[in-house]
Amino acid sequence: MNFLRGVMGGPSAGPQPSGADTIQKLCDRVASSTLLDDRRDAVRALKSLSKKYRLEVGIQAMEHLIHVLQTDRSDSEIIGYALDTLYNVISNDLEEEEQEENSAKQVDDLGSQFTEIFIKQQENVTLLLTLVEEFDFHVRWPGVKLLTSLLKQQGPQVQQIILVSPMGVSRLMDLLADSREVIRNDGVLLLQQLTKSNAAIQKIVAFENAFERLLDIITEEGNSDGGIVVEDCLLLLQNLLKNNNSNQNFFKEGSYIQRMKPWFEVGDDNCGWSAQKVTNLHLMLQLVRVLVSPTNPPGATSSCQKAMFHCGLLQQLCTILMATGVPADILTETINTVSEVIRGCQTNQDYFASVNAPSNPPRPAIVVLLMSMVNERQPFVLRCAVLYCFQCFLYKNQKGQGEIVSTLLPSTIDATGNSVSAGQLLCGGLFSTDSLSNWCAAVALAHALQENGTLKEQLLRVQLATSIGNPPVSLLQQCTNILSQGDKIDRRGSKVQTRVGLLMLLCTWLSNCSIAVTHFLHNPANVPFLTGQIAENLGEEEQLVQGLCALLLGISIYYNDNSLENYRKEKLKQLIEKRIGRENFIEKLGFISKHELYSRAAQKPQPSFSSPDHMMFDHEFTKLVKELEGVISKAIYKSSEEDKKEEEVKKTLEQHDNIVTHYKKVIREQDQELEELKQRISTLTSQNEQLQATVTQQVSQIQQHKDQYNLLKVQLGKDTQHHNSHGDTLQMNGIQTEEVSKLKEELEEWKNKHELLQGQLKEKDSVIEKLNSSQLEMGATEQSLQTSRFGGLEHSNELQKELEMLRSQLQLQAAEISKLQMENQKLQVMNTAADPMLGDSGAPAAMSSELEARLEQEIKELKSQVKALSEEKESLKQQLDSSTSTVAILQDKNSRLEREVAESKKEQDDLLVLLADQDQKISAQKMKLKDFGVAVSQGMDLGSSWV
Repeated sequence: MNFLRGVMGGPSAGPQPSGADTIQKLCDRVASSTLLDDRRDAVRALKSLSKKYRLEVGIQAMEHLIHVLQTDRSDSEIIGYALDTLYNVISNDLEEEEQEENSAKQVDDLGSQFTEIFIKQQENVTLLLTLVEEFDFHVRWPGVKLLTSLLKQQGPQVQQIILVSPMGVSRLMDLLADSREVIRNDGVLLLQQLTKSNAAIQKIVAFENAFERLLDIITEEGNSDGGIVVEDCLLLLQNLLKNNNSNQNFFKEGSYIQRMKPWFEVGDDNCGWSAQKVTNLHLMLQLVRVLVSPTNPPGATSSCQKAMFHCGLLQQLCTILMATGVPADILTETINTVSEVIRGCQTNQDYFASVNAPSNPPRPAIVVLLMSMVNERQPFVLRCAVLYCFQCFLYKNQKGQGEIVSTLLPSTIDATGNSVSAGQLLCGGLFSTDSLSNWCAAVALAHALQENGTLKEQLLRVQLATSIGNPPVSLLQQCTNILSQGDKIDRRGSKVQTRVGLLMLLCTWLSNCSIAVTHFLHNPANVPFLTGQIAENLGEEEQLVQGLCALLLGISIYYNDNSLENYRKEKLKQLIEKRIGRENFIEKLGFISKHELYSRAAQKPQPSFSSPDHMMFDHEFTKLVKELEGVISKAIYKSSEEDKKEEEVKKTLEQHDNIVTHYKKVIREQDQELEELKQRISTLTSQNEQLQATVTQQVSQIQQHKDQYNLLKVQLGKDTQHHNSHGDTLQMNGIQTEEVSKLKEELEEWKNKHELLQGQLKEKDSVIEKLNSSQLEMGATEQSLQTSRFGGLEHSNELQKELEMLRSQLQLQAAEISKLQMENQKLQVMNTAADPMLGDSGAPAAMSSELEARLEQEIKELKSQVKALSEEKESLKQQLDSSTSTVAILQDKNSRLEREVAESKKEQDDLLVLLADQDQKISAQKMKLKDFGVAVSQGMDLGSSWV
């Protein structure tokens, strides 16, 4: 046990063994000992020697340590020692005092070699993944550290082994849920190494709920105020999201962007920014930029931009942008972040235009940022960030471009001079003595004109007052004046930089704008200056200026409308042939795209330069050069005949485009009219359905009233038969008193019938009123009109029949009365004849007089009853007339409703005819478009529109 005493520090009597001998003996002990305690002690000793004798332990003990991991898994202590020993052998994270500068490279190679030996058998990595699943702290933590070290040394190989291992990534995701912060934090570091440059593993980790867990950890640690753990989580999030469109979409769809807003709530008290807080916030801003990077697919970037606006993240970033006391690097990164959040998104750009700085008086944020850009005392990176922000604000934003240019126009300039506008700041920077300000202002103004011919023409109206007493000159003329003066003006910085910026502005201004080309050529000094610059043999720095002058002259030829006789296309080409030479001109033009700084600027939109001297090209300008270089080269070699043919073709194409545009406009208008007609038809259809439902309801109600009326009519007939039978039983012959009583009874019956008829008439009047109201509400259909009309006529006919019956009965009664009168007269005659014969006989005379008086009384009563019946007859006639007038009114209403129905049918027929005409017109227009060569889809229906 002497070697153990030497290792453990005990006294020894003999000479000390070397480290290699000790390690060899310990390895033999691990391999041959049967007792677990002896093997554990040997592995512990190897762990203590592994840092000092890393090479020896790695060579001699690695195989034995792997065997221990395989066979002694039941003892967590020896497993922990073995894992720690392997970590010390493989890891390059040695203590500083143990590192030597001359051996740093050797140490890196040593760790990589040992890692390669370890992963040569893939079962070793699988075994390590199994050990990481153990909950025992002494096993799990060393296993996590060892696996992290393996990924650092041989990342792609270890990633591939873990990827093909069953549930390999899922096992490691459980580390984020460990309650022990040490293991959880090291698990984050492990996942950082695991997800580097491997999209497949990144997707698996993201779908294992990594975003939720990492955002929870960041929130628990205090967001930007957290420690190093927040930084590690942010780095892992960047690995998962950067250049991974699938994970970005998953992050957005999972509403995780909304959870980023609290990160930027820095509060009003911005003093006391710790280094860790600055680092955390910097990484948070970079994470936002990853989601809205211009290199992402446009659709994904746009959706993230909209989500950031709706959740208030953009507003929070603008608050930091306008806050005081923010560190310079955080402010710079915030400007870059805001730039990419608003780039190409109209809603976000409009919001940014409305942001004001907290100053007195309040100024727009754009103006405050431009003041920093043209201020040469500001840091270079901050000025570049402001320029990028201004470019992103104007990117695909014609409204913003118009607002910027409008501040330069004479009608909108503030005459009081109380406020500084964006246009005034750009002009001030364009003509300052600082070359960097010149370049930034020229590029910013060029972006205000990008792909906007209207603003290029409006900018020609801008007049500048150069000095007192001199007439104002146009902005275009002033730019060419400064360009021609060149080295005569004393400037701070690179003089080439100013000229490059002005040439880029002029090229952007004149491209695709014939009026601006005419204004440029109208100055007789411009063309000689350009040809002189191109023809000279200058140094390497001036070659870039020569190339841009050649580009400007080529634009003046290509977009020349030949409105100036002395500067027609053909004459300018002849001038190039005589003064420069076509081959020399093309060679100078090619200097631009061959320049190293051109290639750098073409890579990404953000202007990132190591120093101000490298600030030469703008990203959007490189696109313009790429577009125009070829066409200008072809235009130089074209003859006048070819130019004429090309102009004719252009005119034909323009006419064709105008015709197509006209037809598209007509078709859009017709589509709008069709949509309106369809909406109107749908409205009329719904109204028709409502009216039909109302008609159906009214028809059912009328049928119910008919049934009730028929029932009453049957009951009335039964009562009439009963009264007639009762009257027959009471008839007697031969006695006048009995006939008189019979007449009285019949009169009573007729009175009762009259009362019944009056009640029925009242009921029918109420029915007629109900029908009138229902017909007015439902708005007229033919079926209801006919039904109501037939009901009214039927009622009127029945009333007339009943009146005829009453008239016939009255006539019968009048005949009986006249008969009684005749019998009365006969009795009187007989009485007068009997008077002489009777003489003084008083009794018969008294009897005859008494009988005569009784008959006269009865006759009077019958006459009064007849009179009453005649009056009732007149009242029934009046009621019949009123019912007849009601029926006439109903018939009038019915006829009016029938006319309205006919008119509605006629309108529908007119609509159908209009739609048929519309279909014929569209078919004809399609044929015309096909004749012009425009592709028309066969499946396009009437409702589609051209886009």
